[in-house]
Formats: sequence, C-alpha cells, structure tokens
Amino acid sequence: MTTLGFIGLGTMGEPMCANLARKGGQPVSAFDLSPEPLARLAALGVARASSLAELSRGVDVVFLSLPGGRELAQVCDGDAGLLALSRKGQTVVDLGTSPVPLSRDLARRFAQRGVDYADAPVARTRQAAIDGTLSIMVGGSASVFARIETLLRTMASEVSHCGEVGAGQIAKILNNMVLAQTVAALSEALAIARNNGMDGARLFETLTKGSADSFALRNHGMKAMLPGVYPERAFSAEYMLKDMGYALDLAREGGVDARGAANVVDMLKRAIAAGDGACYWPVIARTLG
Repeated sequence: MTTLGFIGLGTMGEPMCANLARKGGQPVSAFDLSPEPLARLAALGVARASSLAELSRGVDVVFLSLPGGRELAQVCDGDAGLLALSRKGQTVVDLGTSPVPLSRDLARRFAQRGVDYADAPVARTRQAAIDGTLSIMVGGSASVFARIETLLRTMASEVSHCGEVGAGQIAKILNNMVLAQTVAALSEALAIARNNGMDGARLFETLTKGSADSFALRNHGMKAMLPGVYPERAFSAEYMLKDMGYALDLAREGGVDARGAANVVDMLKRAIAAGDGACYWPVIARTLG
C-alpha cells in the first residue's frame, strides 16, 4: 500500500489533506508548524509527523501545500530539507503556486536522487478545497501523472495534465492573471456605474445576461465586491500579488509587454499600502473609491 505525506496545513492545505485522508484509502501522515490543524486531522486518522525527517522516512508520495516559492525552497533545501531526506522511488508533488524556474530546478535535483517530481498547483476557493472540487493543473511526465491522478482526484473535480514539469505552474499563474484582470475590469465598471448614479447590483445582474458574464462576475463580483466583504483567511491581496509577480516574470521571459497584468499589480500594491494586504484579494475594488 502506498503511504502518503502532506506538508503545509494552511487555508488550502488542511482541507485538501482531509479529503486525501477521507477518500484516498491509504495511510496519510502530515507535518506543519501549527499544532491546531494536526489535531483536527487526527480525528480523520492522519498521523502527526514530528519533523520533515520523520515524514519523509515513512512515505512514498509527498504533497506540499506552501504559500509560495520561497517557502518551497526553504522546505526542500539544506541538510535537513526534503531533497537531502528523499529516497529513491519517492514522488514529490507541489500543490502550491511557485516560480516555473524553481519547479524545473527542483525536478532536476530530485531526479538526481531517483525521485519523481510534479507541479500541481490548485485553483478555486477554500470552499472548493473543503468540498473536494478544486481544479488542479499538473506538470510532469505522463507516467508520473498516471501515478498521482487518482490521488489528486480526492481533492479536485478537475485534474488537467498540462505538459512536462513547469507547465502546471504556467497554466495556474496565467489562470490567476486572467482572473485578476477580469476582477480589475469589474472593479472599474462597478465604480463607474455607482459614480454615475446606477445601482451596482443592477449593473452586475444585467452583465450576467450578456457577453460580460463570467465566473469572476458571479463569484468575486457578486459575492465579495457588491457587499464589500473581503474576509481574511481567504486568498489575500498579498498572495495574489505574489502570483501576479510570477506572471510578469513569465511575460518578461517570453518578451511580452503585459500591461494589463502590470495594472493589476499596481492596484494590489495600492490595496496593500492601504492596509488591506491580508484581505480577500478582490479588495482591489476599494482602490477605486
């Protein structure tokens, strides 16, 4: 029986690990610096690892759900990092959103130790993580994808093989780039309508009946921007700024002048400077008054 490990039990990681434990039918152990999610997951049979070394020693597949590339590198590098602890035959799956060059570099270095690697960043909301209806975009070889697909489907309703290592990150980063620009456009439309005497709810309801209809409109627009509700412990403005930075890096490397993405970066920076960095990222609507 394949044994599974999970590192990182934050906003998205805890519910993903819970679904893996409920539906995977295989032993799961987890590691996190916070004891609270480990205690909650223990009720589902998830074993608590006291260290990265203990977790790595006992599992065949390691899932990581970390805030970004910096944290991923910290967990993988060093004498006590996952690279040094890994053993031949293991598979490492990064569920976070990380820079493409880092993903490819880690895949190369893990391969030198006989370890397979896949980038499998997740899209959609925390509620989707709880419900097991995430969308996961996978970069990795066909053989690795075949090995992990069933496990990923415990957490997601959509699992897409996007290509070799790095392709999953590219798809996820560009997904967020397009989404963010759509929300920026909705923010502008909402501010313009209200400032010219039109009810915002009536505007958005009308847009759902035309060619401007979108997932962003129905979820970010109607559920967050209209009522002005931007909770913490959701995908924050600071997190979206990180992902948009990755998008601009890709644009520069590809020789593309991504002005729309740069505009969203400016809106996110203004929201953070106003003290809204920890709030749900559609809070960029506030930057328009």
